[in-house]
Amino acid sequence: MAVLAESGSNPDVDLLYDINGLAKDAPRWFDRVMEFVGEYGLLLAMVLLVVWCWWSVRRRSDSDEEAAASVAALMWAPLAAAVAALVNVPIRGFVARPRPFLDHQGLEVLVSGKTDYSFVSDHATITMALAVGLFVANRRFGIAGLGLALSEGFCRVYMGVHYPTDVVGGFALGTAVVLLLSPLAMALLTPVMRAVVRSPRAGWLIRRRTPAGGRGDAVVPGARQPAPSEERDLAA
Repeated sequence: MAVLAESGSNPDVDLLYDINGLAKDAPRWFDRVMEFVGEYGLLLAMVLLVVWCWWSVRRRSDSDEEAAASVAALMWAPLAAAVAALVNVPIRGFVARPRPFLDHQGLEVLVSGKTDYSFVSDHATITMALAVGLFVANRRFGIAGLGLALSEGFCRVYMGVHYPTDVVGGFALGTAVVLLLSPLAMALLTPVMRAVVRSPRAGWLIRRRTPAGGRGDAVVPGARQPAPSEERDLAA
């Protein structure tokens, strides 16, 4: 991998220069925006998307069993991202690919101080793991997550801190961890979510409770509830 990077005639390096070259032609303020978005913004957006998905699943679940399974699938997304990031540690050390700006001149590097290895991209790995995990739990949110992950990959190359193949490798690693370990994760997480949803104190984390009065009516503590016969009389 490092040998390929030393040549400027391979498609990986050519595409790096093409994408990073956009940063040279862009206004300075736009590069600052891309720097923030690529380093922090898209990761934050992914976290907010996961929270939004949790809120949606919690409100729309029709039963405790459905809620437990849905939230278990959603919980696997951030856990898979953490697992993928850990798996990447030995991969980076084994491949030992330097950052592109160390081997190639003329790159517009938007983030300085990157001294670790380049392959594979942590940002690409984490965002794709979150996106695929979201897609498994909810297709609508997953599609939005995939769009954010692809944008993150583009930003990392635009910023001059990764080769395109670093990003592709991160996408592959994040996807593989989510899909390959998903059966085991669901087998472990679903019983935990079932126990949580039955808890009087923590059950709201899994499923939004319907008020006991039905039809969204709030129940006032200590108030006398009408008997069925009285309800029929009132209806008449």
